[in-house]
Amino acid sequence: MKFNLILTTTAAATFLMAGCGAQPGTNNAGNSNANRPSAMSSNSNNAMAANSANNAATAPAADGNPMVGGAPMLASKDIVDNAVNSKDHTTLVAAVKAAELVETLKGKGPFTVFAPTNAAFDKIPKATLDTLMKPESKKALAGILTYHVVAGKQDAASIVKAIEDGKGKATFKTVAGGTLTAAKEGNNVVLTDEKGGKSTVTIADVMQSNGVIHVVDSVLMPKS
Repeated sequence: MKFNLILTTTAAATFLMAGCGAQPGTNNAGNSNANRPSAMSSNSNNAMAANSANNAATAPAADGNPMVGGAPMLASKDIVDNAVNSKDHTTLVAAVKAAELVETLKGKGPFTVFAPTNAAFDKIPKATLDTLMKPESKKALAGILTYHVVAGKQDAASIVKAIEDGKGKATFKTVAGGTLTAAKEGNNVVLTDEKGGKSTVTIADVMQSNGVIHVVDSVLMPKS
């Protein structure tokens, strides 16, 4: 069976901060808190490989990481230093700067970041996004961005395993304090946010020096 990662979305930027080091659990009950061959089952591995094959932009870079936004993502660089090179994440980078989360996301971590693309942000009404990017909305924007971050390093293998261990569903606690629920929908793995929104993981396991990024196609929205 093949697995592509899908994630539910919540409002606005996604490289999220904090909760250094503490690995979240791996199942629905005690765990609130998708493509490395050595760690994944053959089925999961095949699914992630298929996901990458469907997107030319994910061709492996020299170090084995997928390309993102037309740029090589180097495992020796941190989340911010890689993100600024992706032409598909200019809105996210601008949001991270507006929320003053740059230094946080350059921290030791590790962090798991569900990173929305520019197209994901385009789904948000322009007036809403413009308001979020204003200085007076910094706190609200930071809350949305950190809702895209899970403490610890959750690669594709561990996310898929958590779903399987949870009998088809797994809950992940975000740095913002809210939760994301992961489940399978057909051949996809889906994350649902607290408002019922869903987002697909289009590129999984983009390894960073301080964690891992999973690219998603919608912004995740917290309950409040």
